[in-house]
Formats: sequence, C-alpha cells, structure tokens
Amino acid sequence: MDDRPHIMIVEARFYNDIADELMAGALEVLEAEGLTYERFEVPGAFEIPAAIQYAIRSMDFFAGRRRFDGYVALGCVIRGETSHYDYVCGESARGLQDLAIRYSLALGYGILTVENKEQAWARAARNQKNKGGEATRACLQMLDLKRQFRLFPR
Repeated sequence: MDDRPHIMIVEARFYNDIADELMAGALEVLEAEGLTYERFEVPGAFEIPAAIQYAIRSMDFFAGRRRFDGYVALGCVIRGETSHYDYVCGESARGLQDLAIRYSLALGYGILTVENKEQAWARAARNQKNKGGEATRACLQMLDLKRQFRLFPR
C-alpha cells in the first residue's frame, strides 16, 4: 500500500472563478509533493464541514476504503448587504475547527472571508497570496506534526 498521504480537498463552488484559482494553487503544492488526492465540490462554504464529516463517517462503514490523511477546505465568502456573511463565515470556521479537534484532523483552512471580489482575487491568485497553496501547505505541516506525536492514521 502506498504510504504517501492521501488528501481530501473540499471546494465550495459558489464563486467558480475564485474556486478555480484556489484549487489551482492547492494542486500545485500536492503535485509538487507527488501526493494523491480526491476533490469534492459543495455549493458553498457552509457545506464544507458536513462534506468532511461525511468522509469521516464513511470510514466507519466501509472497511477497506482508503482513509484520508489530511483535509483541505477551499472557498470564498464575500460580504453582502445582510448578516448572512457573518453566519456563513463563523459557522463554517467553527464546524471545521470542531472536526479538527474532535478527530485530530490535519486540516488546511482555505476559506477566504473578504469584503469584495478584488480582495478575494488578491488572496486567491497564485501570483499573489495563493491561499489555496497556503492552506494545502498548512495541512501537510499538520500531518508532519501528527507524525511527530505518532497519531495514527497519520
């Protein structure tokens, strides 16, 4: 069996152009490291924690399925005219943090929370802040930390 980390990437597709750029940054990192991954799309950032929970729960029921060693959450939430932004940002972050702590997950948080599309592009663009790549590197660093503490799987 291949012992290289296998990564789950969950991408919120609400802003397709931003999602594509975040994903491109994440894939650059994974491919440079020669790692395997699976991509899953969800409608928006709010749905990302549930998708990761589904993956975790599916491991309990399907013996022999390869467990994900790390998780990368990618998405973008742009402030609008209502308080909806605050709920989506807060609940997606809380949900992911709860999962990371409860299940000792190596998780890279790449959900942009911005005021406008220009801020989103500045953070998503690979030639600027490259938050997709940054979140993926964070996931891999947390995997290394798990190894140091001998937490398994990875």
